[in-house]
Formats: sequence, structure tokens, C-alpha cells
Amino acid sequence: MPKIIPIRDLKNTSEISQMCHESDEPIFVTKNGYGDMVIMSMKMYEEKMFMSDVYRKLNAAEEQLTEGKILDGDQSLKSIREKYNV
Repeated sequence: MPKIIPIRDLKNTSEISQMCHESDEPIFVTKNGYGDMVIMSMKMYEEKMFMSDVYRKLNAAEEQLTEGKILDGDQSLKSIREKYNV
């Protein structure tokens, strides 16, 4: 269940930091009863951004497959080996 806190609670920086590090989800901050911000630990942010990048690359790869933009694996490896003398 997502954590939702009012903006006035941000003055308790140590508590908020601890909440961020203990939570596996972002913490939503409200202002006057409406969503205003989202906060999370740096570790969580890096993990989320990494997964976002993975999904973006997978999506691009699936689009290339759909468009028929594929290469022969054996030929590609042979070309790389020749290029780098491996």
C-alpha cells in the first residue's frame, strides 16, 4: 500500500529519510489534500530508473523485430570477429 503524507511532515527530515529507506515504493506527498510530490531513496530511484531503461530497450527491440529489422546471429558474430581480429 503506498504511503501518503502531508507536505507539513517534510519538516521531520530524519523520519522521512528513514521511511524512504524502509519503503519499497515511493512516498506520495500531498498539499492541501492534492498530490504534489513523490519522494524515494536514491537506491530505489536508481533501481526504478534501471528497470525503466531495460523496459525501454526491450520495447525498442520488439519494434525492430516487428519491422523486420533483424540480423543473422552467425553473420553478425563473424563480422565483429573480423573487425576486431578476435
